[in-house]
Amino acid sequence: MNLDPIGYVWSPVTEGLDQDWGNVESEIIINEAYAAGLVGLEGFSHVIVIFYMHQSSWSVGADLVRRPQGRIDLKPIGIFAQRAKHRPNPLGITAVEVISVVGNVLKVRGLDAIDGTPVLDLKPYFPAYDRRDAHTPAWVDDLMKNYF
Repeated sequence: MNLDPIGYVWSPVTEGLDQDWGNVESEIIINEAYAAGLVGLEGFSHVIVIFYMHQSSWSVGADLVRRPQGRIDLKPIGIFAQRAKHRPNPLGITAVEVISVVGNVLKVRGLDAIDGTPVLDLKPYFPAYDRRDAHTPAWVDDLMKNYF
C-alpha cells in the first residue's frame, strides 16, 4: 500500500496538544498538481481532513491499552476506543470549518494537526453521510471539555 500526500498543513501549532484546537486557524497547502480539485469546496461550510500523524509513535505495550491523554482519573481502554495519535496506523480525521479557498490553499479552523503534517485526502462534509445520532461513554465528555 502506498499513500502519497496531496499537501501539507501549515499551522502555528508545532507540537501536539490535547486542548484548545477549536480556534486554531491553519492552512492546507495542496500540491499544485491537485489544486484544481479544490474547485467547488468553497461552497461547503466544513471539510473532513484525513492526515498522517507523522510525529506519532506506536508501542503495543504502551499504546494498545492506555489511559486517554495519560489521565490518571480515566481508566485504561483500548486504542480503538480512543482518538489518540499513537496508533498502529497513525491516521487522523477531523471535520473542520472552511474559512477560504484561494488557489492551492485551503484555510480552515479547528484542525488538530501540527505544522508540517501530511494531508492524505479531503472530503466535503455532507450532513446526510457524516452526522449521526450517536452516543459516547461518559468519560468522553470530560475528555473533550477543552479540546475544541
